[in-house]
Amino acid sequence: MKLASLLTVEQVMLDMKSEEHWPAIVELVEHLDKESLLAPENKEDVLAALQVREDQISTGIGSGVAIPHAFSDKLEHVVAMFGRSKDGIDFEALDNAPVNFVLLFVVPKKDYHMHLQTLAAIAKMFNNCEVRQQLAEAETRREILEILGSRPSRIHSER
Repeated sequence: MKLASLLTVEQVMLDMKSEEHWPAIVELVEHLDKESLLAPENKEDVLAALQVREDQISTGIGSGVAIPHAFSDKLEHVVAMFGRSKDGIDFEALDNAPVNFVLLFVVPKKDYHMHLQTLAAIAKMFNNCEVRQQLAEAETRREILEILGSRPSRIHSER
């Protein structure tokens, strides 16, 4: 499964408004809720799981990228959201650089292996400076999906 298969145009935000990492995560989850991509009864559980993860160590991995992620007992399938910030977000990243790309995902606990594979695939893709440049220059949500779909980062589903 390609990374882009976890996302639809409704799960891409071109211009995030948040300036700090926790408000950025909340902004993405609120968007999922608004688009009915996350059941309202799961919203608080998802935010709590993400908060626990962020309290351990920032998911800002460097090079302008953050991958907030968590597990949830309440979800039946992966919920993902991509956000871009032109101004950059203070994500307390490992390199202290502002984050321009945030890929948030929450995985059902039963799909633990998929979580690890997804995380590895995302990190590998965003390690490529050409990908980051293309994502920065993309003008539409569909272009973002095409860029994410054109990369050979595969996520193996255990279904």
